Amino acid sequence: MLWIKALHVIFMVTWFAGLFYLPRLFVYHAMSDDEISINRFKIMEHKLYWGITTPGAIITIALGLFLLQSNINFYATEFWMQLKLTFVFLLVVYHIWCGIILNSFKNNANEHSHKWFRWFNEIPVIFLIIIIYLVTLKP
Repeated sequence: MLWIKALHVIFMVTWFAGLFYLPRLFVYHAMSDDEISINRFKIMEHKLYWGITTPGAIITIALGLFLLQSNINFYATEFWMQLKLTFVFLLVVYHIWCGIILNSFKNNANEHSHKWFRWFNEIPVIFLIIIIYLVTLKP
């Protein structure tokens, strides 16, 4: 079971790495105005989202569900776990939102400024702090 937990944390780190870097690419993409840079960012964003971030999310969630079901009677009654799962759900929503933004850039239809993306980039940091707090301190 400890191997599963370790893999869960490893893939969670992978997922978050993608969620930290993808919006940073969006910042630079939104600032670009030459075709070479725009096409390069489209490729980088696509590879990061589909090659690293999304697989990291899927494996993290799958391993998390496995760990959850291994002791469901305990976890179902723990408020910290319910709260953690709420923030994981919100993180999934953020992940999907990133995919929507990715498609808007792909279709040359982005409507946000680089300043907006700088703020957008901070959302997963907040989720990470809250989730780690809940898991380690179990308030």
